[in-house]
Amino acid sequence: MNWDVAHQIAAMSAVKAHRDLGADRNAYIDVYAALFRAGVVGMARPMPRLFGVYASPQDNGPAVLLNASLDIVAQRHTAAHELGHHLSGHGTALDEELDRARRWGDGSWPDEEKLAEAFAAWFLMPLPAVQAALTRIGIGHPRVPEHAYRVARWLGTSYAGTVNHLHRLRLVTRAQKAEWLRVKPAAIKANLAGGAAPGKAHVHVIDTGAHGATVRVDAGDLIVLGDTGARFDWLPHELQAPQDVAGQLPVREDPATVVAAEVTGAFTGAASVTVRVPGAAELLGFTLERQAPRVGVQNLWPT
Repeated sequence: MNWDVAHQIAAMSAVKAHRDLGADRNAYIDVYAALFRAGVVGMARPMPRLFGVYASPQDNGPAVLLNASLDIVAQRHTAAHELGHHLSGHGTALDEELDRARRWGDGSWPDEEKLAEAFAAWFLMPLPAVQAALTRIGIGHPRVPEHAYRVARWLGTSYAGTVNHLHRLRLVTRAQKAEWLRVKPAAIKANLAGGAAPGKAHVHVIDTGAHGATVRVDAGDLIVLGDTGARFDWLPHELQAPQDVAGQLPVREDPATVVAAEVTGAFTGAASVTVRVPGAAELLGFTLERQAPRVGVQNLWPT
């Protein structure tokens, strides 16, 4: 089976999965809720070299074991990959290498792994959700790598995975895909944040398209206001001015002077944020929601 066939099958499987598992194809996909609705037992724990495991019903499943050491984006992709194994009726699958390409090589992936990997992309990035993300950032088609990165933030997916899927959706050309994949996410983040972003932190650009939306973040992520002259009106006290931005005041002291904020580890759950945008008749409002990697059993599933 080649990759084109795998993606054709996976695209149809993902549509059925969205319908059967009650996932909104127009928005961020809650893959953990989907696993729960599919009747799959889930758990996560730190594992040095294990990417993820699917245990089939024949091996006391269905169950998935996720690597709690992965960041939330990689863990979500793993969860969707293992869900693909389950919904496709595959046998138990054990991924012993974090780098799948190094394990199998580009041309030697087993058919079941191709299907599960393609399913993860189509499940997490259905076309309506991609289109909604593009609308959020105010464009019809992505034109530069930063657009792909921002779409990835709305969908909770990786930059490279999003670029590849945008090409699958025929929203970018083959040449654009090749060029954009050569751009390092760190460079994009630095450009969006106006300076180097810490570690694996993501950068979430907030402009008028974010009004009424939920922005999913983890500790260390940066919230950057994209509208000229915009200032925070209200922020949770668990957010602070980025430490590497000179001259900024701590958010909790004077949010009106800050155009970027860093999510601290103390932030949990969800909270409202409001922003003053010059010329706007009303405040821009959105919700921040913490999405941290799952650990254990009880924390894997939504309440």
